[in-house]
Order: sequence, then structure tokens, then C-alpha cells
Amino acid sequence: MTAGHPDGGAGWGGGSDAYAYPEVYPDVYADPYATGLPDAHGDPDPYATAVGALDDPLNDPLPGGRYPEEQQAYAPEHHAAHDEYDPETVGLRRPADLNTGGRHAQGEADTTALRTTEPAPSPGPGRAARRRAANATEPAPAEGRAARRKAAAAAEPAPTEGRAARRRAANATEPAPAEGRAARRKAAAAGGPPAAAEAAGGGRAARRKAAKTAAKAAKQTGTAISNVIGELFITTGVLLLLFVVYQLWWTNVQARAHANDEADRLTEQWDGNGSGGAGGEENRDPGTFSAGEGFAILYIPSLDVRVPIAETVNPENVLDKGMVGHYSEEDRLPTAMPWDEEGNFGIAGHRNTHAEPFRYINRLEPGDPIVVETEDTFYTYEMASRLDSTSPSNTAVLDPVPDQGGFTEPGRYITLTTCTPEFTSTYRLIVWGQMVEERPRSEGKPDALVN
Repeated sequence: MTAGHPDGGAGWGGGSDAYAYPEVYPDVYADPYATGLPDAHGDPDPYATAVGALDDPLNDPLPGGRYPEEQQAYAPEHHAAHDEYDPETVGLRRPADLNTGGRHAQGEADTTALRTTEPAPSPGPGRAARRRAANATEPAPAEGRAARRKAAAAAEPAPTEGRAARRRAANATEPAPAEGRAARRKAAAAGGPPAAAEAAGGGRAARRKAAKTAAKAAKQTGTAISNVIGELFITTGVLLLLFVVYQLWWTNVQARAHANDEADRLTEQWDGNGSGGAGGEENRDPGTFSAGEGFAILYIPSLDVRVPIAETVNPENVLDKGMVGHYSEEDRLPTAMPWDEEGNFGIAGHRNTHAEPFRYINRLEPGDPIVVETEDTFYTYEMASRLDSTSPSNTAVLDPVPDQGGFTEPGRYITLTTCTPEFTSTYRLIVWGQMVEERPRSEGKPDALVN
């Protein structure tokens, strides 16, 4: 404060004391709203200037306020109006010319068609009075809700049984469905559009009937398919059985018949020629026999075998016809003939099917006779040895001196070959024999065939 009051040089209000404002400006301090007075430096009061700039005599007159003279000059028409206002109720008064002209008068004219000319009816009684009047028109219930429920329950006859019993009774009155919802869906799908439409059109009984019909149809279809499959299996089984019968029985019948006819034909041919051992040398040439042509008859008395022998071991032309085949040049396994001075007479036959002439040669014992009859001679061999199983490629068993049969010196031998085990062709069964007698047909049958 002392800094603002220098001792000399700086003047405060034209040389006056700055703290003597009440004495210098008594009017200003007496009226706190006085404005426009200079400050100690002679400049206008900034507060008064800001307040004066905010004055708006048209919109926010202050009750009991006073306008500065510089503002009254710009709004003289408002002084009279402000003089008529009651300072305490000025905010609640309505201007006298609100509806007499100007924009408000024009708005009144524009909205005349929307106003009603009839006086508003006087308001009736309030909501509470109307409720009481409405309740008065209805008879008051004698008792509450619980009492009405009891009365309604008393009016109905009491059930003799519980809820479960009533459900059972209701279910007993309706026939139980044969199948469930899944069955009905399947039946509807199997029945097609007509069945579905019929089921949809009727009630529960119709749907059940349609479901039963569709289920029956599906069952019949399944039965038909099962029957067809069963018939196919039966037919296949019958065909297989017939094939087995054909292989195991009918081929034997056919082959034996053909073999017997061929043996009889040879015997008749030989007897008709009247050959008795003389003049038969020309028939001993192997070249005179064609493939498949019978030229001898094989006898195995202990097995009751009588079968013709034909040239080659070809299955189609010889073996499958029930005959025994001779290994020849055509088979690339040439063997000797019975009438040769030495060598090994090799023959082959079926063990199973097609007359199966060699089926039981595994039962032959050493010393059992094996007889070969030709046009003029009987050749008798005795069984010497047997090889129960060997490879089909073991052609050494047909050597002129079959050492696998126990022979070491040249001689006149016979070799019988067939398949083993039975009903297979995996291996070969071999039986060897050695010639013990050569007898002309003119001298009659040998003892092996007579006894």
C-alpha cells in the first residue's frame, strides 16, 4: 500500500490523497450502483462499463433498476412501460396487448377454425366417485375368491380316485397306438403323399390307421426282399450241390459207361479177328495207334478194376472219358509198350471223378497182380513198391529203370500214376510193378483173372 503512495512526483487523483474517496466522491459511495465515474487515475470504472454493456432494457429489465443516462437515450420508449410495472409481480403479469394485434392477433385469426364455440361442460365427479358408483351398481360378493373356489369345488362331484387313476381311465377308453411317433413318421414317408394327406385330414384314429397300413406295407416289402434274397441263396446252394453231384457222381457214370463200351468194343474186335497169338506181330507197332485210341485193357483184380488203355494222357480225349492214358511221344514223356523186351510201361488215370479208375491204388500190396490185355497177349505184373507222394514234376519215376521204386537192373516194369490227396492235384501217387508172366490169349486167361 505504501508503494502506491509515493512521497512526491506521482500524483494520485490530481494531487489528492488516494484514500480520501468518501470525502471526494460522496455520491458514489452513497450509491453502490453508480457507474460512469472515473477511478483514481481519472479512467472510467471498468466494472461499471461491463455492467452497462450487459443491460438489455427490452428483455431483462431489473426490478427497481435504473438505466444509465447513456442507455436511456437509446431506449426512451421503454421507460413508460417500466414505470407501470409492479416491481414485485412483473414476472407474472400478462401484457395488455397480447391478443390485440401483431403476430398474436394474426395467429388467433388463423386458428379460429380449430376452436370449439360450445362452452366446456362442467366437470363431473372425480375418478374415485365414479368407481364407487360403478361398484354400487353391482351386488357385492357374499364371500371372497377362496370361498367361490370352495363353492365351485363343492358343486362338482368329488372324484373317487386320484389323478393317476383318472389318467389310466382316460387311456383305457382310447385304444393304445401300435407304434410310436417314429413309426408313424416312417409310415407317412413310406405311404407317400396320398397316405400323408389322408392322415393329416383325419384325426388320431385316422393317423393310426394310416400308420398301421404303411407299416404293414413296409413289412410286406421287407418280407418280399428277404424272400428274394433267400431264394437266391437257395438257388445258388442248389446249383453248387448239383455241380458237386455232377462232378462226383454223374461224371463217374458217364465215364464208366464210355470206358466199359470201349473195353467191350476192343474185346469184340479182338475176338472177331480170330487172333490167338499168331500173325499179330504187325499190331505191336506203337505207330498203329492214334491218340485216344484204345489198344489194351487194364485189370486190377484186387480192386475190381477193368478199364481200357488209350494212347496219350490227354485229359480231354482220354482221362476224362474214364480211360487210362499211356505216356507217349505226344506227351514228351515216351515210355515202353508192354510187349517191349525191356523198359517201363507208364500209365496215368484219375483218382477222383471221371470213373476214378485209380482211386484205391494206394491199397495195393506187394504181390497183388496187375494184368494188361492186348489183342493177342496177357501181360501179368506184380505190385512191387509205392511212393505215396511226390512232386508232379518228378518224371524220374518213369525212367526205364525206376530206381525210386527199388529197381536197379533193366527189366519190364509198369508204373501207375495218379493225383493225391484225394480231390486235389497237388501231388502224385506212384505204384510200381514188375512183369512176372506173358501169356498168349489163345492159351486162355492167366490165373490172376481166373481165380
